[in-house]
Amino acid sequence: MREDSDRSRLPRRSRNARWTRTIPSMRLSLQAEAAATASPAAAPVVAPAASLLTGQVLRDGEIVMLVAKPSLWFIPLSSLGWIVALVVACVAARATDQQHIHIWVETALFIGAARIMWAIVNWMGKLYVLTDQRILRASGVFSVDLFECPLRKVARTRLLPTLRERSLRLASIEIIPEDDTRPCAFWQTLAKPAEINEKLQRAIRRAKQGGMPW
Repeated sequence: MREDSDRSRLPRRSRNARWTRTIPSMRLSLQAEAAATASPAAAPVVAPAASLLTGQVLRDGEIVMLVAKPSLWFIPLSSLGWIVALVVACVAARATDQQHIHIWVETALFIGAARIMWAIVNWMGKLYVLTDQRILRASGVFSVDLFECPLRKVARTRLLPTLRERSLRLASIEIIPEDDTRPCAFWQTLAKPAEINEKLQRAIRRAKQGGMPW
């Protein structure tokens, strides 16, 4: 009883000292764990997302209405041409140089794996954003290429599905500015492209009608 009463007479600051030391250390350990588990390949996608959504690109009061990325099918579709070419090269090498076919196969596997890794990093670096004022597209691996066009200056958008995308119910969206001197932009290999295109067109109409409230 005496020990309990002595403990109760301790100042509140002394009793909570252990917790004030523990909480910062827990926070630091969580931050270290997150940094340790983060994949180096995720860096390209963090840069565009952070630059767009932390105020470096977005204006004051600008509202993000839609954030999208290419479908994961972008990775095999963008690498398909390389893979077919490597298979053809291996078949030709087998017909002409059977003695070193294992070297050709190993080289093709290495090049194919490198091409798929490049497609993955390229996919991670793509980000599409619709706000109440603009359409944006961030892409790039080593540096960010940012396209932006005010909604009032967009002439139109249209679906451009390739044959391979159409077979997977995917499509790309072309964004055409009113100014002919400005290049068009593409939101590539999107899932539910018709729904996304309808949202873009609805936002464009509202912006041109005087910025009706969302």
